[in-house]
Amino acid sequence: PVFGYIGMVYAMIGIAVFGFMVWAHHMFTVGLSADAAAFFSTTTIFIGVITGVKVFSWIATMWGGAIEFKTPMLFALGFIFMFVGGGITGIILSHGGIDKLLHDTYYVVSHFHYVMSLAALFGAFAGFYYWIGKMSGKQYNERLGQIHFWLTFISTNITFLPQHFLGLAGMPRRIPDYPDAFIPWNYISSIGSYMSFVSVMFFVFIVIHLFKWGKKAGDNPCEGDTLEWTVSSPPPFHTFEKPPVIK
Repeated sequence: PVFGYIGMVYAMIGIAVFGFMVWAHHMFTVGLSADAAAFFSTTTIFIGVITGVKVFSWIATMWGGAIEFKTPMLFALGFIFMFVGGGITGIILSHGGIDKLLHDTYYVVSHFHYVMSLAALFGAFAGFYYWIGKMSGKQYNERLGQIHFWLTFISTNITFLPQHFLGLAGMPRRIPDYPDAFIPWNYISSIGSYMSFVSVMFFVFIVIHLFKWGKKAGDNPCEGDTLEWTVSSPPPFHTFEKPPVIK
């Protein structure tokens, strides 16, 4: 069970409510009044605090469980790392005065990608590796999966971490060219993007390897106790002949 279930529920409700009250944190540079800027800065910071409740609950849930550092867990940990990293830069950007300096720079590009792109990507990969055996009836190769994780984790950080430094140095986004002073970090970021492409192709290879040469998956290879692990892999056309009893 999730640690701090009640706190998680209220945190999600709080995020949903405050999510309707932070839209102008994209507009600190348009001439908002001091009161309006203070309001939207405060509500944005509140979302960061509430999200911290969820993060600590995730970590505590893993701490209280039987952790095995297989591919799904590695990607889940990678999700938390990316999400927290992007969240910290979000707290920085929530301050109106700081945002006026960093607005429309590569600092914002990096922040957004860490939260919305990389965190979502790692969460999706965690789900793929966790359930693909149940969905397909064939199990992925664990060694290949872990290579894919480390290749993806390293390459994406090489791509987007330098963009923080570019933004702090004043490099704007959406430009066709830039001064030579920005070349070194852009060069490193470009290397990371090529490595990311390799990781994507490697994932395609893993999927092909899974369906052509993957070993037959057991009914419960992850030793889970939720409902989907009580049926065969892949599940039959009529999953349950009668409604299961949930305790």
